[in-house]
Amino acid sequence: MTECYNCVREPLDLPPREALLRTEHWRVGHAFDSALPGWLVLVPRRHVLALDELPTAAHDELGSLLGRLSAALRQVLGCTKTYVMQFSEAEGFEHLHVHLVPRMADQPADRTGPRVFGYLGADESSRVSDDEQDRLAVLIGRRATT
Repeated sequence: MTECYNCVREPLDLPPREALLRTEHWRVGHAFDSALPGWLVLVPRRHVLALDELPTAAHDELGSLLGRLSAALRQVLGCTKTYVMQFSEAEGFEHLHVHLVPRMADQPADRTGPRVFGYLGADESSRVSDDEQDRLAVLIGRRATT
């Protein structure tokens, strides 16, 4: 296995976009290479490769986080719903992580359902800027904790 991107991103001094919310078991950040504002990634705070390697408390937190963050995305972005996906197979990203993605009302048909991944891996000029990721992270994080 290559060095784990998620494990090396756990320091406490991360910018809001990389740690909009932390719980005992999870860290939530904005996807760094997304062209879709509000694309969130939930990462366990210890290195695991599969859901079944997590303790029960982490499963419970995941369910709660998905609900709270989905509500926050709807409030902040006005999305109609959210998509939840977990693959964890890209080289360097084998660490378990869960994508929580806003589904906007005006989203083009070629970017709905699994085709939403067309927003990920965006080139630098199409990505949501770091400043915008930070701004959204603060707003979403506040909503998800109230």
